[in-house]
Amino acid sequence: MLKMAGSKSYTMVEYFGGDSGYRCGYCKNDEGNFSHGMWSHTMTVQDYQDLIDRGWRRSGKYVYKPKMNKTCCPQYTIRCHALKFQPSKSHKKVLKKISKFISKGELPKGTDDGEPMDSVCDQAGPREPSSVGPFKVQRAAITDIQNELPERPATTQAEKAEAADGPPTDCVTLRKDPEHVAGEPTTAGAPRAGMGADPGRPPCRKAKDLRKERRLQKEQNRQQSEGDASIVSPTPLNPAQTTQPKPLEDFINESLPDNSPHRLEFRRFLCDSPLEDEHSPDGPEVGYGSFHQQYLLDGRIVAVGVIDILPTCVSSVYFYYHPDFASLSLGSYSALREIAFTRQLQKQSPKLSFYYLGFYIHSCPKMRYKGQYRPSDLLCPETYAWVSIEQCIPQLENSRYARFNQDPEAEDSRVLKEVGRALVLHRRTVMPYATYSRKRKGSSDEAEVQQYADLVGQDCAERILLYRA
Repeated sequence: MLKMAGSKSYTMVEYFGGDSGYRCGYCKNDEGNFSHGMWSHTMTVQDYQDLIDRGWRRSGKYVYKPKMNKTCCPQYTIRCHALKFQPSKSHKKVLKKISKFISKGELPKGTDDGEPMDSVCDQAGPREPSSVGPFKVQRAAITDIQNELPERPATTQAEKAEAADGPPTDCVTLRKDPEHVAGEPTTAGAPRAGMGADPGRPPCRKAKDLRKERRLQKEQNRQQSEGDASIVSPTPLNPAQTTQPKPLEDFINESLPDNSPHRLEFRRFLCDSPLEDEHSPDGPEVGYGSFHQQYLLDGRIVAVGVIDILPTCVSSVYFYYHPDFASLSLGSYSALREIAFTRQLQKQSPKLSFYYLGFYIHSCPKMRYKGQYRPSDLLCPETYAWVSIEQCIPQLENSRYARFNQDPEAEDSRVLKEVGRALVLHRRTVMPYATYSRKRKGSSDEAEVQQYADLVGQDCAERILLYRA
């Protein structure tokens, strides 16, 4: 983190503007997505809290703000009142589905009927950041969050899962019922002639299971030939062994070489963060910053939630999961757990009481699911005041872009008043923009700095360092 005299931490950004249109990940318009963007070399949690309360959002270290009255699919910041949240019928259905899976090991049939994932910002990081000289920027620590298992009736201690408002946990243990192992014969009566399976033949097997069995048999034969007796089991295969899901670690480790651009993009989007670890006497015990919440099943990672813990909220960044568990509606389940986690943190830090779900996109029907976590508010794109989603929906039904604040006299409380007071970093020196502009040689950059300061607001402009080459 960039620190000056007195050990004060600073946010440092490079502003990129945003005049060109990009492809929209929601409506697929090739040039309809417009947003302002800046690269954040380092950022304090308070500055990011203030920025997302003005409609900004990060993708890795790239921070962007949609041009709401110009972009094809306006994206409104949405937050849920975690302390007042009550699960809906559909949310309870998801919790019951997960509980049944944990207690009985039964995966529901069909595909995920939950929410789609957010579209990655196509313009995230369109330019490479400049070299910032001697300042070393450290990547935010990514910490696993561990909590105790909540109680659930009629399950063993290892099978306990979370109630809607109970403390979340990053580990789920699955134990299959030995009385219902796949492939075991049942006590059903003999089939009548011409109906049902032929009892004289082995039970039907799925082609997928047969392929897995052959693959596992080949691996065991290879290990036996290498003399690795500690790994190879001499017992014959059975259907129960071949239906085990492939662990997520296998997909990750065998996917790409270290120098692959796709692997680097994965790290930039899901691992890199401008937020640094911060601790406060009145803050949560885990501190503030960026975290990965791992969902473990028998010690294997099956899903990961990327979150930011900020002074007044938990902000959901992204969530991804093993495709074998798509039918469990893990997207909905993770949101419920993150709401419960917010409620847990609020007991340690009273002002941390909101759960931010990112952007609500009413013009894209598949992305309206975030409005189901209520009570929730949408951010007015003009006054940056929070308005209940129930009041906003009628306006969005009539127009993609809407000013939610009904007070015609209301204005942005942090509107820019003096651009000269904005801080800039030039040649390793921090100074007000008014001082920098007097020293600057060449063409004026006042229009660009004015645009940047308008978007971040007066308070942030006076705290955040805008890098000037």
